[in-house]
Amino acid sequence: MFYHLLKYVLLGPLLRLLFRPRTEGLEHIPEEGPAIVAGNHLSFSDHFLMPAVLRRRITFLAKQEYFTGPGIKGRLTAAFFRSAGQIPVDRSGKEAGKAAIREGLGVLSRGELLGIYPEGTRSHDGRLYKGKVGVAVMAIKAGVPVIPCAMVGTFEIQPPGKVVPRVRRVTVRFGAPLDFSRFAGLEDEKAAIRAVTDEIMYEILALSGQEYVDAYAADVKAAEAEKAAAPRRFPRRGR
Repeated sequence: MFYHLLKYVLLGPLLRLLFRPRTEGLEHIPEEGPAIVAGNHLSFSDHFLMPAVLRRRITFLAKQEYFTGPGIKGRLTAAFFRSAGQIPVDRSGKEAGKAAIREGLGVLSRGELLGIYPEGTRSHDGRLYKGKVGVAVMAIKAGVPVIPCAMVGTFEIQPPGKVVPRVRRVTVRFGAPLDFSRFAGLEDEKAAIRAVTDEIMYEILALSGQEYVDAYAADVKAAEAEKAAAPRRFPRRGR
């Protein structure tokens, strides 16, 4: 009930008024039945702007940190995400990934739309990074189509670290559904799920026009943070 209140009465109309999102390819979203919407992830705003343009309810796998923050702000954030039907996902290891897949398959088994960001985290520089294979495993196991989605302009309105987004028009672009039925039964084959994931990421790239990086975003972020934290070494001057 709270989800519909947010979408149709409170937050949804406000977002559409402020950001006037252009929507392309909305006809690719099925009117009923399970499907995965797989998108790029440029901004915290993505969580709200994509659902705002959809006619159907969509449930996202959201990072667990949104549900475990300290203090009053943390409790309010957790309550908001839970009320909006979002599912917390622990991203700390292999077993956590399996739990996320189980949660996602549960959403699909109910005939609902599942939203997922294959990169696993927000892009810190606006580029598109290598996708993680969980989306492929779920698509093959559930036998559902994957609709690629590109958020365009959300990095500019709210890059990482910016709390209040700039009011500027954005575009939400959906591609034609991808059918992976030819991979049925191959969800445990590494080559198969990598191929499916790469095909999904290629379609997102075609929709978004981003620069692509063949590395995981989390690894690149960690490497850059480590480099920034390392003490600078200056060459000794000769006497």
